[in-house]
Amino acid sequence: MERFHHPQSGATTTNNSDLKRGKKRGSYNCGRCGLPKKGHVCNLTPSTTNTATTSPPTTDSSNSARCSTIDPSSHLHLRRALSFDDADDLRSGFHSDFDDIDEAEPVFDYPDIDPDSSGCLPASCLWEILRRLPPAGILSAARVCKGWRETTKKIWRAAEVLRLRVPPKAQFGFVGSLLQKCSGLVTLSLRLESSDLDSMMLACIAFSCPNLEALEITKSQSSINRITGGELGRFVADKRCLKSLKMEGCSSLGSFSLCSSSLGTLWLSDLCSLSKMAFNCPNLKEISLEFSRHENDRTDLVAMVDGMVRGCPRLQKVHISSFRLSHAVVLALTAGQLRGLRMLSLVLGADITDASVASIASSYPNLELLDLSGSSISDSGIGMICNVFPDTLSRLLLALCPNITSSGIQFATAELPLLELMDCGMTICDPNSQDSTSEIGDHELSKPPNSKFHLIYQKLIIKHNHLKKLSLWGCSGLDALYLNCPQLDDLNLNSCKNLHPERLLLQCHSLRNVHASDCEELLVGAIRSQLKKAASPEENLLSCKRLADGSKRIRVPPLVSSLSSDNGSKRRRVGSHHCNIHVC
Repeated sequence: MERFHHPQSGATTTNNSDLKRGKKRGSYNCGRCGLPKKGHVCNLTPSTTNTATTSPPTTDSSNSARCSTIDPSSHLHLRRALSFDDADDLRSGFHSDFDDIDEAEPVFDYPDIDPDSSGCLPASCLWEILRRLPPAGILSAARVCKGWRETTKKIWRAAEVLRLRVPPKAQFGFVGSLLQKCSGLVTLSLRLESSDLDSMMLACIAFSCPNLEALEITKSQSSINRITGGELGRFVADKRCLKSLKMEGCSSLGSFSLCSSSLGTLWLSDLCSLSKMAFNCPNLKEISLEFSRHENDRTDLVAMVDGMVRGCPRLQKVHISSFRLSHAVVLALTAGQLRGLRMLSLVLGADITDASVASIASSYPNLELLDLSGSSISDSGIGMICNVFPDTLSRLLLALCPNITSSGIQFATAELPLLELMDCGMTICDPNSQDSTSEIGDHELSKPPNSKFHLIYQKLIIKHNHLKKLSLWGCSGLDALYLNCPQLDDLNLNSCKNLHPERLLLQCHSLRNVHASDCEELLVGAIRSQLKKAASPEENLLSCKRLADGSKRIRVPPLVSSLSSDNGSKRRRVGSHHCNIHVC
């Protein structure tokens, strides 16, 4: 009996010493088939044991990988009108030619991980867990053990999409070390919190990402973009695979010359006083150029547009935002005869008149989106638009156009049957009001209307079968509104202060969102009551049931109504409708 007691204490001592020293050797069994490794040759391959397929991993520094898309609303300041064409759910953060990429999912060779050193997790399970971590989490996981470190290396090499937020305290080496791990990176999105963007950062991206196809760089107010026009031109010329380039804060360009045969999308914002602009991008289909809203901008837009239409003959979407837009710029644009142009947005051009509308209508009769916000067009210009685009135009944006009246808006909704989105913000304004929006801060946009017959208080009657979004924000001169739009989903009535609750009629059964900030409380109450009454008839029909011969409807007791057939349950789901009223 004694020989059984003494080894017990010895075993305890041995186990404690092993825990202190730590395990130095791996498992004696094969990680694939479970047989002893000594004298064993495993015939199983990783593809036979782990046949699960995974999509290319997407990493995010702020959110987990389950948020695979970038909120389209965070990029509205990059382009205005062209952002309305991505109403559907996107698979990626860019709505461009990348939607046509083949979706074949590659089979990854999972590393042979020791189960003891990886928490007894299979290789495929560990892979799926780690690939959903943000970049900081993956870097931390690499320090756990050898098996996790090998798995993270494969994740970095297989990553094709990287959305990275550079924190304020991060150094330049942080971005460089991450990019060097991602040799197969295709899409890169950088958000600079406080660090500056300079030539070293751009050179690091060019060196570390040889197969980069999409680059998006956004910044906060505290960061500065120091990229010059020459550096940007060399970057675009060297990246022969680059298809999409979006960059904020391009105030230091001065001049640029872009030459690329692969570039298809170009967004540049905060441009200022460009002395020279040259384009040689034969495959460019979408361009967005937003200039800073300063009076000291001396950019020659006529020469810029003339060179743009000559060097980019396949343009389909054009967005230009500048106070220097004029009729001469429109003439230079129409002289290019862009046959594939479908979306045109010329924002904040106070010198754009009805003559400019006539030139656009005669040159591009197949437009699907037209944005002339901030222009000086009148109801006559709207008449030209309705005469030329009745079969194609689905989005019309005429915000901040002081010469437009409610008659022109009604005529547009009546003559454009395919219209789905219309923005008439700050068109029907009360000249006695002192309202000002934070979005527009220039005195040129608050000038009184030129029309002598511009009424102070007007009524608006719209009946449309396909209209889905209607914006009347800032229409302080509107006192009566009658809407009969069964497909209307979003209605913006912000700052409609003079709209009377008794003169409001909403016959829109599909409304989901009503924006009523800075409106009277009585108006908000009238909106709630009308939406509640619109849903009540659907509920009353649920308590009725036809006779067996289908002759007429009779009232059914509540118990029988609750035990109705599946058809009735479907009708209840359809009839239940909820609308959000935003008043903050």
